[in-house]
Amino acid sequence: MSELIPERATGPDRASRATAAGPAPATGAAPGTSPGPVPGEWQALHIFYAANPQPLLVTCLRPLIAELTADGLLAGHFFINYWLEGPHVRLRLRPADAAATDEVRRRAEAAVRGFLRARPALYEVDSGFLNEFYNKLFEIEFPEGDRGAFMTPDGRMNLRPNNSFSYEPYEPEYGKYGGPAGVALAEWHFAHSSDLVMDALRTMNLHLRTVLLGTSAQLMMVMASCFLPGRRELADYLDRYYEFWHTAFPGTGFIGSKEYDKNYTELAPGLGRRFDGIRRAVRTGAMDRLPVFLRGWAAHCLELRARAEDLAVRGELVFRSWDGTRDERVSDPAVALPLLLSPYMHMTNNRLHVTIRDEAYLAHVLGRVLREDATGSPEPAAAP
Repeated sequence: MSELIPERATGPDRASRATAAGPAPATGAAPGTSPGPVPGEWQALHIFYAANPQPLLVTCLRPLIAELTADGLLAGHFFINYWLEGPHVRLRLRPADAAATDEVRRRAEAAVRGFLRARPALYEVDSGFLNEFYNKLFEIEFPEGDRGAFMTPDGRMNLRPNNSFSYEPYEPEYGKYGGPAGVALAEWHFAHSSDLVMDALRTMNLHLRTVLLGTSAQLMMVMASCFLPGRRELADYLDRYYEFWHTAFPGTGFIGSKEYDKNYTELAPGLGRRFDGIRRAVRTGAMDRLPVFLRGWAAHCLELRARAEDLAVRGELVFRSWDGTRDERVSDPAVALPLLLSPYMHMTNNRLHVTIRDEAYLAHVLGRVLREDATGSPEPAAAP
């Protein structure tokens, strides 16, 4: 079962959990394009399923999204994995317009209800290790004053019924993603990330740990290289990324340190060559050198970076301060990009069901690979 950080956690370059106020702009177009029809309100369907979510995602939600999209009923979609009140998938669907809302909800409910009836999760979380694990996360994440709505009378985390679903409020994290314009950009990106992961779950052996970690490492390499092309800059960022997770779970054993170095000697040569090849392809624009799976991801990440830079330069990114007391407009792309990279990268790992422990491990190894690059080769020139 994945160790899933709450959506509210921010990442190594932004410690605040507070959110900047303001509704996301209601536009049917991706950021930076001409406005389209005004879409409906986001529908947030929480599906409590105490089992590996792969079958739910591949055989239920993926075809549901494809059908709704083909019929012109969706303006946006994405999913995340979450743990609060029991392990569940949070599916977000945005109807193409207000008139489509009822039909989107009807089809979603029918699809999810049919899946849960045909393939229910058999494991219950209310006993054994996982209950203790989720309660530990609960204690770390929620200060005493914030727990009331999620607690049972005996002071433990409330658990929703397994194999159930409910609609919940959709609460975008404006402070983390840069205000309304940043949230709109994140929602556009999350649709691509969700589609990528659902396709990977369908076509790759991600149930094998080695395949899962290899896939995660390469997706992290590509996205980080697109956002931070300089070797030293990227190595420093990956070190901060590891330290954030290590600090976020003090004394729990969730995030290790010394044990991460045990397999480094064996992993480093292969990872180093792959990382160097990915960074070279991204910097020179030689995308044809990448596998098809990574080629499309790299193209998307470069477009995502360009849109984020544009929002920053235009002064449209507003983050919450580290102490949660004020909003800060960030117009320097060099500052904005690392702030956005952290939640973007983490949420892709979340969708893959990569544990926080493994995500921190990969950041540690990738950062060390960059610092200990034995080739001494100069940075390749950027594409003109």
